[in-house]
Amino acid sequence: MKGLYCQQNTAGEEMTFVFQERENLSSTSESSLKINVKACALSWIDRKFLSETKLENDCLPVGREIAGVVLEVGSKVSFFQVDDQVVGILPLDSKESGLCDTIIAHEQYFVHKPEKISWHEAAGTIRDGLRAYTALHYLSHLAPEKSLLVMDGASTLGTIAIQLAHSRGAKVISTAHSVEDKQYLEKLRPTVGIKQPLVTRVIDVSNRKADIAESCLEETGGLGVDIVLDAGVRLFEHGETAALSLPLLPHKHDLITLLAVGGHWVTTMENLQLDPPDSHCLFLKGATISFLNDEIWSLSSAQQGKYLHILKDVMEKLSTGIFRPQLDEPVPLYEAKVSMEMVQKNEVRKKQVIQL
Repeated sequence: MKGLYCQQNTAGEEMTFVFQERENLSSTSESSLKINVKACALSWIDRKFLSETKLENDCLPVGREIAGVVLEVGSKVSFFQVDDQVVGILPLDSKESGLCDTIIAHEQYFVHKPEKISWHEAAGTIRDGLRAYTALHYLSHLAPEKSLLVMDGASTLGTIAIQLAHSRGAKVISTAHSVEDKQYLEKLRPTVGIKQPLVTRVIDVSNRKADIAESCLEETGGLGVDIVLDAGVRLFEHGETAALSLPLLPHKHDLITLLAVGGHWVTTMENLQLDPPDSHCLFLKGATISFLNDEIWSLSSAQQGKYLHILKDVMEKLSTGIFRPQLDEPVPLYEAKVSMEMVQKNEVRKKQVIQL
């Protein structure tokens, strides 16, 4: 049985994705499930992170967000039975490629999939839902009447974060990286209740003229934004390093400026650097910075109950229409290699999901 794997022989070499024949599955262990995979979503592979956590090797399995049907259960499995529909995220150290007809994995990584949602939707939403919950509930304590700035709101993560925040009664501001993104965000409406926009204000940064800090302070009456979820920032204002940065990203000082007293900045940047004046400004505001790393849930089992609760809630909100993810059309398995290459090069905006 074949699966898709990632290969990189030397440092700095471009990744290649190949279908490889794998060994026959071993028998289901006491706490494992044998699953017939129906859909698998593709996400960017962070080789640096895998190397730092001692999980990198020459051949990495591709595809961790899966949805499927349980074929067999181990003798000690207590939450699932044969023919159950499940969805989950394979752990970082998994040797299984999600792009296989059948896989074996521990039951602790899965939750039940509601019957009313498709395999495609379940697999394509589970990861971004987990990231949004981690950022807004466990890192920044989202609450009703709070104000939230979501950078690049039309991205797959940004869309789910906006919908989650609105469902909790927060006021959402977002940035758009193109005219199409701006139109998409302005048309976002809830599926139930009053059809008011999900985003209070959309800041179009595509022309590089909009002042994000000024716009957010104006929208909040000068008080600042309670929570910021970034999509990356520029660490330098001038020089060669700044020129190499994505031009649509705000400078770190802009985000610190627009933060409210007691605010929370949740960053996706692993190499964020703060200068003493930046730290002093945060100190004066009593503000905090948190780093969004959704892999902590599978790297440590200390909060397994919370992790499964998040996955269940993501599926519940998907089934009730609160979450409406940015998904591309289902991709057939024979196009998985090309799709993964595009994902790894950041050439696609919508979530890529392989239909098996």
